[in-house]
Amino acid sequence: MRATGIVRRMDDLGRIVIPKEIRKTLRLREGDPLEIFTAKDGEVILKKYSPMGELNQFSQEYSETLGEVLGHGVIITDIDSIIATSKISKDEYNTQKGISKEIESIIENREMKVLKGEDVIPVYEGDRNTYKEQIIAPMISLSRDVIGTIIMVSKEEGALSKANEDILKIAANFLGKQVQ
Repeated sequence: MRATGIVRRMDDLGRIVIPKEIRKTLRLREGDPLEIFTAKDGEVILKKYSPMGELNQFSQEYSETLGEVLGHGVIITDIDSIIATSKISKDEYNTQKGISKEIESIIENREMKVLKGEDVIPVYEGDRNTYKEQIIAPMISLSRDVIGTIIMVSKEEGALSKANEDILKIAANFLGKQVQ
């Protein structure tokens, strides 16, 4: 944990304001859920809540199964970061990386994308991907919130088919239904 040098007072209703700079850095927006943790020494820790966080192990196993069966790279994200990968470089696409603005846009627009060649987008900021094709499917929960994406990637042109699109739609729909 690092100090920011910012001090805020609590109001009479128990509220504090999270400074704009911190909200921007952590990609916090109005309405975002925050999880509250306490430590024995009196610390209060706020963490952006991710419903996919509860499914991390399941998501990893699911991505590995998709990757093995379909033979393509698979990346699963929540609304902020990569949470599972299969058949791709674990060093480059690790779970510590935040998603790119382009993936955020797909999440916000709730749209499935099939991208080829020059249209392929970075998965995280600074991504130097060498993929020729991507299929990106947003995952929508039962409460109709977008909770992340499933991304299938290929380094070969023409490798991802309409059947892969349909399978990814099913996978996104299935994972979305796992979150209440």
